This record gives sequence, C-alpha cells and structure tokens, in this order.
Amino acid sequence: MSRGARIRVSGRVQGVFFRNWTIEQAQALGLRGWVRNRADGSVEILAFGEEAALRALVAKCHEGPRAAQVARVEVEEAEGDAPVGFTRERTV
Repeated sequence: MSRGARIRVSGRVQGVFFRNWTIEQAQALGLRGWVRNRADGSVEILAFGEEAALRALVAKCHEGPRAAQVARVEVEEAEGDAPVGFTRERTV
C-alpha cells in the first residue's frame, strides 16, 4: 500500500549535498516525491511509496550524507497525489 510522509531534517544539512543524497536514496527505495531546502536551514522531503521504503528513508535521514550533522528528524503523514519520479525543488 502506498503512503506519504513529510520529513523535516534539521542540523547541518544544507551545503553538504543532502538533497542529491536524498534523491539517490529515494530512487533506490522506489519512492516518488521531492526534496528542498528551507530558508530556516532545514531540508524538507515529501515522499510517497511503500511503508517499509518510507521507514527506510526516515532511518537513513537520521544519518544523512557523510558531511551532514543531523540534529533532528521530524515526520508526519502526508496526503495527496504522488509526483512522478523524485526531484529537487526550489528553496522556500
């Protein structure tokens, strides 16, 4: 069953290739959605797919790419239509 999750990652997560890393992880897990930086310094991810794949992405976000220093990962359920593929969106 396909589900959605909105994930907010805080810490040293911008300028460390977090968005590109997220796209690679999400594609490997078969997820659809997007990732973007936020003006407050966090990274926001909207992902849709199988529940196990979403849980795996959340677990990976606690570590992030090598240069990241993740302080907090917040997750909430998301609804809506899943986009095609997994993309990088503009900073908001």
